[in-house]
Amino acid sequence: MQKKSGLIFILLLFFFSGCSTLQPGYEIPVVSITSFKALPTQGLIPQFEINLRIINPNRSSLDLKGISYTISLEGHKIITGVSNKLPMIEAYGEGDVVLKASVDLFSSIKFFTNLMNNPIKDQISYSLNAKLDAGSFHPLIRAAKNGQINLTQAIKNQ
Repeated sequence: MQKKSGLIFILLLFFFSGCSTLQPGYEIPVVSITSFKALPTQGLIPQFEINLRIINPNRSSLDLKGISYTISLEGHKIITGVSNKLPMIEAYGEGDVVLKASVDLFSSIKFFTNLMNNPIKDQISYSLNAKLDAGSFHPLIRAAKNGQINLTQAIKNQ
């Protein structure tokens, strides 16, 4: 019995080490958030456009399969979405991804209720987290951006 489990362990070790050498020198692509803006709405639910820039530092093309993302305001998940309409990014190339997102109505109600029950602030914290899937043989690519929205400045820009 011990010989069988030892043999299975060695086979698994070779299998997993073999997968890691399929692309030696693979570097995780760089994802940056280039813009986040509100779009004109055609109803009650606000919409946003999120632009990502992806840099592929590898010698093989990056065929993105999908992306999932979450946007939070003051710790409340306001937007959660996915997309599978992503570009192929050539080797040593760059590409842009444009996401259109709508607000989760119930999470937004909680956020605004919390905002109204607490003293008025000049700034609201936000976070954007994105996870890109480049296929089975690549690690997941994660991007995060945290910051503050200056409400006084946002109102002046309206």
